[in-house]
Parts: sequence; structure tokens; C-alpha cells
Amino acid sequence: MARRRSTGLRSQNHASEYGSGVARRRSPRLHPQIQPSEEGAGVTPRRSPRLHPQNRATEEGAGMARRIRRRRGTSPAEPATASLPDDDDMLREILTRLPPEPSSLPRASAVCRRWRGLVTDPKFHRQFLAHHRKPPHLGVILWFRNQGIVFNPILDPPDRIPPARVSLGRYSSRGGDCTLLDCRHGLLLISDWARHEVVVCDPIAGEQRCVAVPSGMRIGYLKGAVLCAAGDHGHVHGSRCFSSCKLVLLSGGRRDTPCLACVYTLETGLWGNLVSTEAPCYIFDGAPETLAVPATLVGDCLYWLVGCGILEFDFDKQNLAVSMGPPCPDSMIYGNHQIIQAADGVVGYAALSYPRLEMWQRNIDCHGIATWAPWKTVELDTILQLPYLHLGKGVQLLGYDGDDAVFLWHASSVYLVQLKPMQARKLNGISSPIMTRYHLFKSFFTPGTAIAGGFNAAELSHIG
Repeated sequence: MARRRSTGLRSQNHASEYGSGVARRRSPRLHPQIQPSEEGAGVTPRRSPRLHPQNRATEEGAGMARRIRRRRGTSPAEPATASLPDDDDMLREILTRLPPEPSSLPRASAVCRRWRGLVTDPKFHRQFLAHHRKPPHLGVILWFRNQGIVFNPILDPPDRIPPARVSLGRYSSRGGDCTLLDCRHGLLLISDWARHEVVVCDPIAGEQRCVAVPSGMRIGYLKGAVLCAAGDHGHVHGSRCFSSCKLVLLSGGRRDTPCLACVYTLETGLWGNLVSTEAPCYIFDGAPETLAVPATLVGDCLYWLVGCGILEFDFDKQNLAVSMGPPCPDSMIYGNHQIIQAADGVVGYAALSYPRLEMWQRNIDCHGIATWAPWKTVELDTILQLPYLHLGKGVQLLGYDGDDAVFLWHASSVYLVQLKPMQARKLNGISSPIMTRYHLFKSFFTPGTAIAGGFNAAELSHIG
């Protein structure tokens, strides 16, 4: 007896008997996706809502999803691929990372007009300075009684800046009636005796501000300090900070009179109240060169050497006091002493006594009593790249850079000695007598800055 076949199989064979031109019919439940092809290509396929519920959500619920997102306060989904930054933004980020040496930006400005427009933009200058923070050492500033104030570059070509491009105005050739009091944060403070005024000078920008000395402080010799007092995050000292600049002047006359101090703020154009020491203090010991010894800034206080003592001015307390230094040997002359910053930001003291440099640090106990303790001793013969000093003849401590280096003079040569790595560097092209003080000049040198009579960016590209 022949086996009965299922209806589904018989229908398939039945369709094959009529020829291949007749379309086969298949079960709509098994093959719903083929049904539209039987009725025509122009008909939109119908899909089972039970098999594809996500399509229904897409077609019917898109508007509802957008309304829910808006109601919850969320933003639409971000695209899978984030858009790239603007070409100028990418180029600005690259140029920001150029070295802070003087030749970097001027040479970049000479590449094309587009680059020049970016590196001369004040917004880019602020970004460049904030990225590097510490300005480079451009040179040293010296004062001579017969030559005036002189700038000596210390960088090698192509970063070496000619002295003519650092503008000191009329004080470049005046020596007898002016004194360099301080050099800090890219600014100079000059005392003009003949005019009874002090001058704040920005040598890179070629700008100067004259300030009349108060009549109550014209009774004796002057010392002073200039500093940028801006404390906001991201501020870089030396970036044309006249608005945040403050001056501190000291005046001392006879040995039996107290020393006076006064603060001037350039932003307001006003002098503060006069502050005096309790005991008499004489800031001049008979050598004119000692008046040019600059102050050392440690924290919020300024410190000056006065004979064997230290004169301290506290900005926060507006207090002026005299204290004693460490017990240095009597054989050390005044010029070989220097106030420095010791470890952990405390006040330090350095004294040169060949063949070593001895250093102390000041400690203050809970009762406010200050004591001096030996910090470290450096044998000069162990400092790298410092030549052998024959019996200490002609060795002189000439200054402090305000960070971690001192200036030493020996055999008509000047060396910048780093105290932390214990290395020395000879400053080429500088040869001067012993009796002067060295001020390390730190500042950024950016194109488009008007210096020495208005040099433009194209001319600045030929530095060195």
C-alpha cells in the first residue's frame, strides 16, 4: 500500500508538474518574508510584529523617546566619532610646546603669514607663558658708577640677544646720578637721585614708570625692591605685569635714626604708611657698591643685608625689623655674604670663605625665637666645571639669582654656580671688576613686542 504524503509535500510536487514558470506558494507562517515578492516589488514588506518588536518601537516610539529625554534633562546621544579640533587650534597647541628660548617664536613667525598671525596673538602669548611658567635666563644686569646700567647677554646664538635690543632708556648711559636697586620678575627698579624718583623699567617691552619718592624718605640713602604681587592661578611673572607691581623703598640716614620703609602699588598709584624699625639701623656702611646689593624674597618677606645683621620686611604684617645673622667668621668681608633661600622655603645664609661655601638656615620655634643652624658646606674644588682656584685669590661672591644659584668671580671671569646640582657655568663675554653686583635677568622674549625703538616680528626673527 502506497505511503501517504503530507499535504505540504504534495503541494510542492504539484507545483513542479505545471512547470517552472508558475511561482511556488509557500506557507505564510513559515516564510512570511517571501510573501511580498509574490505580489510585486513595489509593495512594502510586511513583518510580523511578534517577530520584530524593535521595529515597532522605532517606528512608533521615537517621538516618545525624545520627549522622555527632554523631560529628564538629558542631551541626545553623541555621535560615535567626535569631530576633530580646528586646524588653527591644533597648530596653536603645537606651537605652544616650542622651547621658551628667545629664537623659537620669532623664527616660527617667519614661516608664513598664518603662523605669524598665531604667534603674535596676545591670547597665544598668555597660553605660551602659562605652559612654560619659568622664563629663560636672558642675561645679567650690572651697574657701574661711570657707565650706568649695562645688560650682558649670556645665551649662545641663535638665542643671544644683542644689548641694543634691551631698552633701558636714558639710564643706559647714566651712572653717577642713578643706581640699580633691584631686578626681579622681568622688571628693574632704578633710583634717580637727581630727580628724587624711582623708575620701574620693563626692558623687553620698553616701558617705564616714574614714581616720586615720598618727601619723608629723602633724608638718607635708599634701598628698594620691585616684585609682581599677583597671586592668581596661571599668572606668569614678567609678562608685562605693571598692574600687579609693587615697590618697597627703604630709607636710612644717620646711625642713631631708625630705618623707614614704604610700599607703593602701581595699580592704585598710592603710597602706603611709613613703617620704621624700633632700634636705629644704618643701611650704608661707607662703600657705595653696598647700596646696590638687592633684596632676597623668601615667602612673603624681603631681606636685606645691613652690616652684620639682616633687615626684614613682612608684607602681611607691614612690619620692619632687624635681626642678627649666623655666627660667621670675622675674616669674611661684607661682599662675600648673601641671603638665600634654604630648604623647604626657609631663610638661608651663604658665606664664602675659601676653599668652601658655608650655608646656614634659620629655624623659628613655637615661641617665635629664631636660631641659626648649619645647613651644608660646599667645597669649591668639588663643583663641576669650576676651575681650580689658586689659593682663593680674587674669589668673590657677587650675587644670588633668587632661586638656587650664586655668582662667583675669579681671575676676571664670572661663573654661575648651581647649588643643587653643584655645577658651574662660565658666563662668556662678561669681564668686570669685583666691586659690583650681578642681577640675573629672567624674562620671556615674544615676537611683536616693541623693544629698542619698535622692532617688529620680522626683525626679531634675526636674533643672534
